[in-house]
Parts: sequence; structure tokens; C-alpha cells
Amino acid sequence: MEHPVVAREEWLVARKALLAKEKAYTRLRDRLSAERRALPWVRIDKTYVFEGPDGRETLADLFAGRSQLIVKHFMLAPGQKEGCVGCSFEVDHVEGALVHLDHHDVSYVAVARAPFAEIAAFKRRMGWCFKWVSSFDSDFNYDFGVSFSREQVASGAACYNYREGAVPLEDLSGLSAFYKGDDGVVFHTYSTYGRGAEETLGAYMFLDLTAKGRNETGPNHNLTDWVRHTTATARADMSARSDAGSTLRMKRPRVAIPPETIPRGPRHEVENSHHAERRMPMAYVDGFVVPVRRRISRPTAAWRRRPARSGASTARSNSANGSPTT
Repeated sequence: MEHPVVAREEWLVARKALLAKEKAYTRLRDRLSAERRALPWVRIDKTYVFEGPDGRETLADLFAGRSQLIVKHFMLAPGQKEGCVGCSFEVDHVEGALVHLDHHDVSYVAVARAPFAEIAAFKRRMGWCFKWVSSFDSDFNYDFGVSFSREQVASGAACYNYREGAVPLEDLSGLSAFYKGDDGVVFHTYSTYGRGAEETLGAYMFLDLTAKGRNETGPNHNLTDWVRHTTATARADMSARSDAGSTLRMKRPRVAIPPETIPRGPRHEVENSHHAERRMPMAYVDGFVVPVRRRISRPTAAWRRRPARSGASTARSNSANGSPTT
């Protein structure tokens, strides 16, 4: 990779010039965010009913006791075995943010047009925890500009991202935001499509800091060049290969620790409101939010040095090193 190389002093001059542009961009982004919040709202009088892990729910029910709701319009049409790879890449970033959104008066729900049984199967395969419901037999996707009839697709007369024209598929992606007042009335406050949700993709934000950037060199010149669905076994096999590309995880790795070796102590536990299917408490363990069935705490250095018990040496040694044994 060829690139200009200069002395530190010359680099600092160029860096400070870029910093001025970065600060201007930050201030512009703040102003855009303020203008976004200042947009007028649209009252939702139509009743939308979804099917999900808690049965049939209305749009108001999806707020789950909070006043704000973010809906991910996920591209998974009836009959599809797996969802859009771009949508999958996006929601992979959501898992770590869920607890923080929940505690900041914001609920997050994905909505797709596929029947709930098909959604549940794909979600289970991917190991995701966020709530995902089906809008099958509902106008929701069509009313919010992410699903289109076959006639609209064939004629090139669909309206997506606030413009009328041709669309490649019957379902496309987006994000919508809603607000619910104390009287239960729901308002639509914002929607964005296409690259509008790009700043929610943390991997892209990190890549933009690197020398090679996003490095999407073809053939599609987008994330489909390097992100793909796979199986948990294949992902483990590919993890050591630099040319294998990024694989969307199927299951979150677990560290096998024998129950009798788990010490008692304080823990940081969070309410698993977005994991209604399992009704299981959650806890922070070595930086992960994981479902637990008993009180646990992060192993201390002293405990890690404790001699291993018979039959548990491999699991305890691997867990102390942060290596999953299952």
C-alpha cells in the first residue's frame, strides 16, 4: 500500500487542518440532530397489529412502558430463509446498546413482513436478543415506505426514501422513530432510509479511522463484499483466516465454568425487558450481557489462581484466559 510519508511536524500541520473540518462537521451534525428533533409530528390514528413473542400487540404496546420507540424495518419477506445481510449487520450492532436504550426511555423493536414463525427461526439461528415482531397481514410496512406491491416494483412507480422511482425488491430497509404521550396517543416523529442509518454501524465508524477505510473494493463495492451469513461452526473455522471476510455470528460464545467453582459476590444485573421470550435475568460478565440462572460475579485474580479441581482444570483454565470452551 503506497502512501505519502512525511516528518511528524508536517503531519501535525495536515492533522490540525483536518481537525478544523472534523469540528465543523461535529457542529453541523449537532445542528442537524436539533433540526431532526424539531420536525413536526404525525399522529397515528390507524391501528397496527403485530405478532411476536408476546402474542398479538399494537404499535402502542411495542413501547413496553417507555415513551419512545425505534423501529428497525428489517428486510425479511414471507418465505425467505434468512434476512438481508445489511440489516443483519446493522442489528448486530444493536445488542450492546439495548440495555442503555431501555434505561434511557427508548424501546427498540425490529419489524419484518415475514410471518412470526419464520422470523423466530432466523432470530434463533442468529442468537439475537432484541424484540422482533411480524407485520404480516398489516399495512404497516407499506404505510411507512419499506414494502411495495409487485405492480409498483414492475412499473418502477414505488416511493422509497421520499422519492418516486424504481426499487429492486418488494422490501427495503429503514428506521422509524415514534413517541407516545401520557394519554397513550402515538406519533410518528422521524424515518430514514438507505444510508440514513449508517452512523448506527459502529464497525463502519471504526473502519473510517483506519488507513484502508471500509476497503469495499468489489465486486459490489458495499458490505456484501465482506459480510455474509454463515453457521457457528463455519465462523469458528474462518476466524483464523484473514481472507475469510466478516461473518455474522450465529451464537454468542459462552465460557464454560463449572457451577461449583462460581464464587458468590455482588453483580451488575439488568432487567431483561427485551428478552421476553426467555424471561431470564441478565448480568454483565467480562463485558458481556448474558442470561444467567443464578448469582454470579466476575472471577477475581485470586480465585483464578486457585488450584483447579479435578475434572474442571480445562474449563477453568480456558475461562480465566477468556477462551470459550464450548
